[in-house]
Amino acid sequence: MAQTTGITITGASGRMGQMLVREVAARADTRLCGAVERSGHDWIGRDLGEAMGGTPNGVIVTDDADAAIADANAVIDFTAPQATLAFARAAAKAGVVHVIGTTGMSAEEIAQLAEPAKGAVIVRAGNMSLGVNLLTLLTRKVAAALDEDFDIEIIESHHNQKVDAPSGTALMLGEAAAEGRGVNLADVSDSGRDGITGARKRGDIGFSAIRGGDIVGEHDVMFAGAGERIVLRHIAFDRSLFARGALKAAVWGQGRAPGEYDMLDVLGLND
Repeated sequence: MAQTTGITITGASGRMGQMLVREVAARADTRLCGAVERSGHDWIGRDLGEAMGGTPNGVIVTDDADAAIADANAVIDFTAPQATLAFARAAAKAGVVHVIGTTGMSAEEIAQLAEPAKGAVIVRAGNMSLGVNLLTLLTRKVAAALDEDFDIEIIESHHNQKVDAPSGTALMLGEAAAEGRGVNLADVSDSGRDGITGARKRGDIGFSAIRGGDIVGEHDVMFAGAGERIVLRHIAFDRSLFARGALKAAVWGQGRAPGEYDMLDVLGLND
């Protein structure tokens, strides 16, 4: 029998956490070995399967991240920036793969991942789906092919409970566009427009965020020139595609050298 990859899931009670639990159970090459929640959560000490409204699965929810991660081969983390940094340190201490789908991380917080990445594989992406990562690659290539006569606007739509904007995926696409043009995104980013803003600055990369209903995730990258537009689009209809991507990353990371990777590495799409 082939060896399975033991997975610990942080934020296990959340929408992505519960989706990951179900996807782990659906695969033959992964097994659930730990579930972490914040201290004081009412799932602490309960069987995870029962807490999710199903049958017992033998995994007890804990707030002891170090213990839960130490027993795993990989930890999958869709939580919050400060929690993610703590989990990164725990994963490095245990030498296990850390898959990060957390969004809203600042440049300073992302930079803090460099130290734990010396001791463990970190796979971080603003979006774990195959389609979005292909979109990222295409965005970089189209941006490289078109000059500043084409304005770049990234339009993203998400459900009304999302707390960060622009989305992690939108920022990932913005970084790809900036890389294609050979510029720093921080120098050309244009977001949060309101009131009399003046004309758009040539070469800026714009962001527009829509929040409403139960939209899983929609991203358009628009290249708008005189008399023509090119629009690259990805629509996510089911959150499970993010879970499947994260699990693919967790399995892929086994046996890799410590360091920081992204989903293009996992998919073999990096140049």
